[in-house]
Amino acid sequence: MEPLIVNTTINSPIEKVWDFFTKAEHIVHWNFAHESWHCPRAENNLEVGGEFFYTMAAKDKSASFVFHGTYTEIIPLQKIEYFIEDGRKVEIFFNEIDENTTEIFERFEPEQINAIEMQEQGWQSILNQFKNYMEGNL
Repeated sequence: MEPLIVNTTINSPIEKVWDFFTKAEHIVHWNFAHESWHCPRAENNLEVGGEFFYTMAAKDKSASFVFHGTYTEIIPLQKIEYFIEDGRKVEIFFNEIDENTTEIFERFEPEQINAIEMQEQGWQSILNQFKNYMEGNL
């Protein structure tokens, strides 16, 4: 199956974008696809062989799950690659457009349960939440 791609451009320097994208104290503020959900807990060991655990939960407590993966490649300020616990590969690229503008490009293998469009929309929505969080904290 072809990988899916989502991206966004953020009005912020790449160093700040990298920090807000990778540090647990920021991840809890943006890592959800809809405002009815939140990310109450995040652990992130950003190194090759390191793992992350992000709790994704409905605010009404009707559902929750842990999004978990293992890092396979880290190039600071450029690329993050990991495998989700179900074996799917994710690559995230950080591109400095200029000193105050950064593009994030994510490529991920879809899962077999949900519709492709739904998966793409969900991942794009999380990236949009990240952009909103970043630009609201400049």
